[in-house]
Amino acid sequence: MTAQGVAPTLPARRPQARTRELVVTALAWVTVFGAPLIPGALDAGTGLAARLPVEAILVLLLVVAVPVGAFRRVAAYAFGAVTVLAALVALLDLSFRGTIDRGFAATEDWRAVVNAYKVVQDVVGPITAPLLAAVVIALAVAAVAVVGRCVLRCARSVTHFGARGRMAVAAAATAWVILSVVGAQHPTGAAVAAADVTTTLVGEAVQAVESIPEQEAFERAVQDDTLAGAASDELLAGLRGKDVVVAFVESYGEVAVSGAEPMAGITRVIDDSAERLAAEGYLAQSAFLTSPTFGGVSWLAHGTLQSGAWVDTQQKYDALLSSDRMTLSRLFGDTGWRTVTVNPAHTEPWPEGEAFYGFDRMLDEQELAYDGPAFGFGRVPDQFTWQRFFDEELSRDDAPIMAEVSLVSAHTPWTPTPRLVPWSDLGDGSIFADQLDNSPAASLWPDEQRIRADYAVAMQYSLGATLSFVETYDPDDLVLVLVGDHQPSRVVSGPDADNDVPITIVSKDPAVFERIEAWGWDAGFRPSVDAPAWRMDAFRDQFVDAFSDGP
Repeated sequence: MTAQGVAPTLPARRPQARTRELVVTALAWVTVFGAPLIPGALDAGTGLAARLPVEAILVLLLVVAVPVGAFRRVAAYAFGAVTVLAALVALLDLSFRGTIDRGFAATEDWRAVVNAYKVVQDVVGPITAPLLAAVVIALAVAAVAVVGRCVLRCARSVTHFGARGRMAVAAAATAWVILSVVGAQHPTGAAVAAADVTTTLVGEAVQAVESIPEQEAFERAVQDDTLAGAASDELLAGLRGKDVVVAFVESYGEVAVSGAEPMAGITRVIDDSAERLAAEGYLAQSAFLTSPTFGGVSWLAHGTLQSGAWVDTQQKYDALLSSDRMTLSRLFGDTGWRTVTVNPAHTEPWPEGEAFYGFDRMLDEQELAYDGPAFGFGRVPDQFTWQRFFDEELSRDDAPIMAEVSLVSAHTPWTPTPRLVPWSDLGDGSIFADQLDNSPAASLWPDEQRIRADYAVAMQYSLGATLSFVETYDPDDLVLVLVGDHQPSRVVSGPDADNDVPITIVSKDPAVFERIEAWGWDAGFRPSVDAPAWRMDAFRDQFVDAFSDGP
């Protein structure tokens, strides 16, 4: 009875099983020869073109030549790990080029990855973000396992066919060598004899090695400081008794003052405010500075402007902080100013603020005591930052202030954005709660038109709050240096944008502008397309020289 019940099913199941085996084996071959092409596809943007990856051939030669089970498993999963690692590096490289306009450098960009995670967290929330991170890690581990198992299946397939299987793998290796020698190319322009995994990982290693002499040269240059031990009564004499505020505006790049849509609204905010400020006696001159960074990593720009050293990598920034290089803030402190930094993005202790920059006080997120809703990464609205800075420091009359103020409301993802409220109603910031309830949330995949529009709105708010602060409080003897830290990402600034950012000096004192007449800057609150452009590291010495007496 049992035999009669089983026998009729066997002929039906065996073909299905064979078909399933063939399909799974075919998918394994596609995976083993397709996965190593992913890094190249991400780097060149050519897609998974039909090419021959040397890494797949080598691992198959290896596992077939050494048919020991344990060795096969180690080689297979090592291949999976290396392939997935190369794909992740290529993905990070693509992301970095799309945001900060340079490739990923594993030796120094860990902090940027952490900051990117914080931005994602601000977009999707504190619960969804770690879940997404866990999913990414799980997918990476799963990918290693899948690729490794596919290699083992392919190895069994080769072994099954015996000499013919080994000859096929050898023929593939020979074909790769020939294609490499003749330089055969796919219609996309990519080499048919591919080595994308090797190229990606070796390139990363070479970059790390090549950065060593550049880093050493930077560390030597930092020690050669023309302002070392230079504090004297003649230094900064042209600013005695004045409050000097260097305000970094997040993502304030040349594109913001281009006048093209949708940036025209930014131009109107600047010009309308400038007209009112001019009526109150304010003067301004503007130009451009070339930032060492693009699209992010703002602290590189801060360090460059303050120190007069070109700080374009995280490694250089770390070396700078451990040096004795003179900063503008420390120089002001040595010559009689009270020095302050205001940075609502600082949520943790920052000992370098005192040890390197020489700040007497640091107004971070906790010190600002903001009790309103968070607006994405720029949790504290710039208007509230200015208000608290005035109440805590600028309104004091015991000593002149030199301050570095970081304005973060225009930080990506540029939404939601606060709106200006009456200054007298700011209070503890809770007035902004209604605005957040009515603001559109950020999206992980917004369209480019919306991104540019959101950027323009955020920049109008940040600059509007700053110029409104000057107009409303009219601080006595203020010299305001308003400067961008970097251009926004390529999706906003465009594929051909350079690293230039606007800089404007604002004051009521004509003597301030007599000191910088030789600079040849444009008159007004925003630079024209023909305005001078300096490298940002040139600013420190030019500024100190202009406002000091004697050599």
